[in-house]
Amino acid sequence: MLSALDLYSIGIGPSSSHTVGPMRAARRFVQHLIDDGALARTAAVRTELFGSLGATGLGHGSDKAVILGLQGEDPETVEILGIEERIAAAHRDGELRLAGLHRVSFQAKEDLILHRRRSLPAHPNGMTFTALDSRGEPVAQRSYYSIGGGFVVDEEAISGDRLTTPTVPVPHPFNTAAELLEVCEHEGLAISDIMLRNECARRPEAELRARLLHLWSVMQDCVKAGCDNAGILPGGLRVQRRAPALFAELTAEQGIEDDADPLRAMEWVNLFALAVNEENAAGGRIVTAPTNGAAGILPAVLHYYAMFVPGADDDGVVRFLLTAAAIGILIKENASISGAEVGCQGEIGSACAMAAGALCELLGGSPAQVENAAEIGLEHNLGLTCDPVGGLVQIPCIERNAIGSVKAINAARLALRGDGQHKVPLDSAIKTLRETGADMKSKYKETSRGGLAVNVIEC
Repeated sequence: MLSALDLYSIGIGPSSSHTVGPMRAARRFVQHLIDDGALARTAAVRTELFGSLGATGLGHGSDKAVILGLQGEDPETVEILGIEERIAAAHRDGELRLAGLHRVSFQAKEDLILHRRRSLPAHPNGMTFTALDSRGEPVAQRSYYSIGGGFVVDEEAISGDRLTTPTVPVPHPFNTAAELLEVCEHEGLAISDIMLRNECARRPEAELRARLLHLWSVMQDCVKAGCDNAGILPGGLRVQRRAPALFAELTAEQGIEDDADPLRAMEWVNLFALAVNEENAAGGRIVTAPTNGAAGILPAVLHYYAMFVPGADDDGVVRFLLTAAAIGILIKENASISGAEVGCQGEIGSACAMAAGALCELLGGSPAQVENAAEIGLEHNLGLTCDPVGGLVQIPCIERNAIGSVKAINAARLALRGDGQHKVPLDSAIKTLRETGADMKSKYKETSRGGLAVNVIEC
């Protein structure tokens, strides 16, 4: 099974599939050249982006990510403030330093090609890197796929009609929600407890807790940055950041009796989600949860827990992230979290299901109620298209996170009012997600060729 720490990763905006994935792939390709002793013979690297990467790569910063990755940068540690200058320098100087070690020429028109209508066979987010010698002859070539949430695999990882990633044996494996519920019943444990046992097969519990709490700290930092940074988001849409003004308004209203507005808590949830996704749109540091495009939902619901649920503590944060990961892994392994593969239902829908189930457990829900909450969160996002206006992760993406966060909280509360018995199991909703994504036209899957992307005037 995948680990929770595979599902969550720290990266930069605006897209896990289109920014984080290509950066990791480019870095991996250069490491391949080093390992094979081909770096010294490389005079240039040609990068070709296919499918959704080719269609919306410029709006998602895929070109910049490739340049940074070839130079050895990692999404988790790259210095954000220096990115634009480094990209400008590469274009201005006409060269890159692969892995920070080896100088090669760089001419964007020849070395960075976006194929807007061509795709590689295994996934819509495909890319091919070719190392060329001084005569323009190939030294090495590899293709990679960015399969959602920052996960990257190469062509050798193709298995049937899915792309697989390395897994580790665990004491309580489960491939479906039904199997997970059976394990919980047999062991008499909550979903977070089962995940904890599985995670401890990989690393000590203290390390796991520290890393999960570090993810939470990055989420908190992201919300704070989103509340502090005002102005216009990058890109041609000139979208005004709303989080700073909303934060100021809500802060000024603190102390007013709740009876004056019984839904004020939802205003804070909206704020938390907007703050994260405005930071993501600006290329800030975020946690893929499970993707960048849906990165605001888990932090928003976690902030709701910390701010409005009595007794909230770090142990609850750890349990939240573990329970959410169990749901996210089920969706990733049995359907997809990639907007380019199944539309936004795979991003917002997945995050909503994860947050709903996790919050349900923290509010005292049984494993059956948690599964019900996740199903509600996913079911009511089925069919959601990925149609970013201008190829930017801004409209409708930012608001979708706010709506998805409130929906997750409502799903958790609705499930708690039941006994866990319901007609549509989570496994059926996940299967429907995959089938709906397969039937969905490509123009509704992160290509910016359908939906709001063509019906909203860019200005």
